[in-house]
Amino acid sequence: MISLSGSIPALVTPFRDGRVDEAAFARFVEWQIAEGAGGLVPCGTTGESATLSIAEHDRVVALTVEAAAGRVPVIAGCGSNDTAVAEHHIAVAARAGADAALVVCPYYNKPGQAGLLAHFRYLAERSPLPIIIYNIPARSAIDMATETMAELAELPMIVGCKESTGDINRVSEIRHMCGSDFLIFSGNDYMTLGIMAHGGHGSISVTANVAPRLAAEQVEACLAGDYATALVLQDQLWPLSQALFSDPSPGPAKYALSLMGRMAPDTRLPIVGPSPASRAAVDSALAHAGIAP
Repeated sequence: MISLSGSIPALVTPFRDGRVDEAAFARFVEWQIAEGAGGLVPCGTTGESATLSIAEHDRVVALTVEAAAGRVPVIAGCGSNDTAVAEHHIAVAARAGADAALVVCPYYNKPGQAGLLAHFRYLAERSPLPIIIYNIPARSAIDMATETMAELAELPMIVGCKESTGDINRVSEIRHMCGSDFLIFSGNDYMTLGIMAHGGHGSISVTANVAPRLAAEQVEACLAGDYATALVLQDQLWPLSQALFSDPSPGPAKYALSLMGRMAPDTRLPIVGPSPASRAAVDSALAHAGIAP
């Protein structure tokens, strides 16, 4: 089984003139790796997966694998509220050379715990890739109970979770019920320090898009047990982790990256560009973090 840990950016998807900007994306991946990313997640929520066509989704995963060139693992976003579409994404990601699949709890449908078990069991029994469960009740409208996760953790292809409930107690609960080898990634950047202290293995991060080096240094410090350094970095990064969600994501992150010359700020409807107040918050947070536009 491939080793997965560290600061892993949930990559934004650059657009220009309504299309995926493949050249900007390749440059962005190269920069992320150079800055210390422990892996890459294309086509997650931050990548605006909900407004990518299936063809675009598959292409962005393939672009990520190609640009990474085996230097870091690629955890392809493969979730859908349609089990058959999630199965398609996993199969295509495997053929492209991805190392794992990130699968969100099916959004909008609100399937219940029995439905979650059936969805993930169906995928795990057919998946050529290890699966990381993405539990984010604020977006999916369903919270996977830890008892459900523990039952799924018995399946060989279910190897971990991206924990985005906002409940720090959940981390210890998952470790207790799923075992200490079950991977736990922070899905809320403001909680990464706490989740790592409770036994997390890394982060799947929005903030790492904008501050990849600092995010990587924080997670590396936690993995080394150097929580004093991690706390200094927490203080440096906390305003940015807040500012990047001051308006709907990934608008603020793309605004920050446009200031840094990494890509155009374009988003797809219904996501729009950040408000003046949000842009001001990002400007201030970048200055606080010592990141020059």
